[in-house]
Formats: sequence, structure tokens, C-alpha cells
Amino acid sequence: MNIAIFGNSYRTEILNEVRHLLDIMAKKSEVRVLLSKEVRDELNLREEYSVYDEQTTDDVDFALSVGGDGTFLTTASIIGNRNVPILGINYGHLGFLADVKTDDVDEICEKLLNNQYTIEQRSLLQVTTSGGGHIHSPYALNEVAVMKHDLSNMIAVETYINGEHLHTYEADGLIISTPTGSTAYNMSVGGPLMDPHSRDIILSPIATHSLNVRPLIVPDDWKIDLRIRSRSLNYLVSIDGRSQSIKDDVRLHIEKAPYTIKIVQAGDHHDFLSSLKTKLLWGAK
Repeated sequence: MNIAIFGNSYRTEILNEVRHLLDIMAKKSEVRVLLSKEVRDELNLREEYSVYDEQTTDDVDFALSVGGDGTFLTTASIIGNRNVPILGINYGHLGFLADVKTDDVDEICEKLLNNQYTIEQRSLLQVTTSGGGHIHSPYALNEVAVMKHDLSNMIAVETYINGEHLHTYEADGLIISTPTGSTAYNMSVGGPLMDPHSRDIILSPIATHSLNVRPLIVPDDWKIDLRIRSRSLNYLVSIDGRSQSIKDDVRLHIEKAPYTIKIVQAGDHHDFLSSLKTKLLWGAK
């Protein structure tokens, strides 16, 4: 069995947890471990472990993501369409994606190695362009956010759904979110929360200039096209927090990706409603 381990290499407590995982795996003769380059170099383990990254051709059975949801998103970006299930070990805050508590790591790893787990499928968004431009990492597990390039001026986001003009948002930006990402950036701008297994896409404006425009939910087999107008002649595209500057003559095309991300559930089952109550204190008095 091959296992790849990823983690936030800037946090000492996470590196200590990675060391703990390596100690667990070292006791299992049937397990081979690969590490992300950042973690391997920070732990000075270049001689002992191979690197797992976008260019790695080795097959792995599982990926372990040690950190918060940001680390999980980075892991998912590297895994891509390789069909590798990801287990998230939480060293962040809310942990909607990385929800395994560090106190449970030993037990969870034992279950993982004994095939005592289930797999959840999560949809992604895919971004392509026309009129030039190139998206460096075009798949989003949480959201695609189009935002103004500077602090002073709004942008105009002409939005088309299945070829029909929906609205031109005059705003600081527009978030196109998956159900998984509904509890991320989308939630912070007042967008609706959705069960991550829903088959929908959410469009939520950021600081819109119009008072009669609200977030919108559409089926995830619909296609969204965006044309952005900006006084600075540029705008920002953020895909799961990975941002890049784009010329405003470049159009974006957003649709459901042709593959899913697989998330390992090896502990006690936590459904979406339970997560709302425990992580967001939903309905607490």
C-alpha cells in the first residue's frame, strides 16, 4: 500500500504530527510512504522518502492531508484526476474538509489500513478561457471567485447561463461555488449553505451595487460564461484561493468538472446537519 502525506510545512505542530504518522506507518511493513516536497525538505528526509507531486507517476492508494481546509484544497489540487481518496486530519479551525481530530489519528489510521472506511464523492468546477489567457490550475473544489484588481473601482461581470444573459453584476466580484464550497467564501458573503452532495452551483455577488440582486442556485449541469469589464483593464481570478491576474478581454467559461474528488470517511459519521450545529453553532441560543 502506498500513502502520500501532505501538510503545512510552516507550522511546527503539523510537522510533529507528520512525524507521528511516519512512526505509525513505519510499523507496517506493507506500507510505503511518499511526502510532499515541502514537508520532506522541512523534515530533512530527502534520503528516506520519495516526493509526491503533480509529476509523480507512482500510484498511491490514499493521501493524508495534515492541516486545515486550505491544506486539503492544496492536496486536492495536486491529486487532481488521479482517483486517490483523501483523508483530512484537522489542524485548522472549522475543518469542514479536514475533519479528523488529531486525538483520533492512531485509530483512524488503523481503520484505513484495515479497509474500514467509506468514500464520499465531491464535485468540482472547471474553468476555461477564450480570447487569450491561461488558467494555471483550472479546477475548484470550493469556488471560483472573480474579483476587482484594485481597491477603488467595482467591476462589471456580464453573466450568461447556457448562453442566455442572466445579469451584469456591478460589484466587487462574483463567487461561483460548489456545494462543498458553500460553507467557505460563499458563506462569508451571505450565500446559501448546501449539503455537499447537492447537484447545484451557487452564484453569489461580492458587495453588489444593486439591492435587488441575491445569490442564485442553478443545476450543476448548466454552463456559466463570464465577461468582465474593469477600468484597470484587469481582474483577479481566485480558484480555491489560488489567484492570478487576467486581462479583461479574456472570457471565462465555468462548468462541472469531468471528475470528482474522493474524501475518506473513517471515523464516526458526521452528516452535514450535524456539522452545521457543531462547527457553526447553528441554532445555538
